[in-house]
Amino acid sequence: MPATADASVGEQPAPRRRPRISTLLVGLLAGLLIGATAITAQGSDLRPNRTNDVAQLVAEVEHRNQELAERAAELRAENDELAAAQGAAGAPSVDPETGMISRSAGLEAVKGPAVKVVLTDAPIDFTPPGVDGDMLVVHEQDIQNVVNALWAAGAEAMTIQGQRVVSTTAVKCVGNTVVLHGTAYAPPYEIVAIGDPALLEAGLASDSGVQVYRQYAQAYQLGYEQQRLAEVSLPPYTGPLPRQASTQG
Repeated sequence: MPATADASVGEQPAPRRRPRISTLLVGLLAGLLIGATAITAQGSDLRPNRTNDVAQLVAEVEHRNQELAERAAELRAENDELAAAQGAAGAPSVDPETGMISRSAGLEAVKGPAVKVVLTDAPIDFTPPGVDGDMLVVHEQDIQNVVNALWAAGAEAMTIQGQRVVSTTAVKCVGNTVVLHGTAYAPPYEIVAIGDPALLEAGLASDSGVQVYRQYAQAYQLGYEQQRLAEVSLPPYTGPLPRQASTQG
């Protein structure tokens, strides 16, 4: 998935300087890319248990969003000022480089060939004696392993449960559900990645985390489906971007 870019310019006497709108947009959008190359797993267990501590989850998310908000608010304020200046000068608002980063950051719709992976819990009536119930459900790390394998294999864009994956995307198990962008989802869990299907499939086949899940799937009737799609259209990310949090006593 994505990469970042940076540039600076020198000075010359006569020609009019172009406002730095593209550089600031690149900085803002590149911030969205940080971490999007891999949704990292928590802990070292191969298939860790779900967490029922909702309060702890909320606290972690709020702290992370606070840090993102502080930096994003600074960039937005400066960018708004330069955007107004550039509009008055009659210059184009966004250059091609910025548009490319915007698409990579998940802010524009993307179309192309894709691979879809669907993960499901074991059937409710499957209760083998002596087997912990946590072995019979999809965990956050199972989803993360599939996502990371697809990014590593060259995925250009991705959705989980139809929601576009961006840098702030985090997958957390809470009770019987997976929480994504603040919304709880029950299985099946669908991951769709646009890219070269052959490379994406090879990446899934060689990833150790995905291999472990598939071994559990065979042993405990978990679901794993993989399908090549000729063409799909993935929507842009439409959730809120981080802004400066209000400070009240």
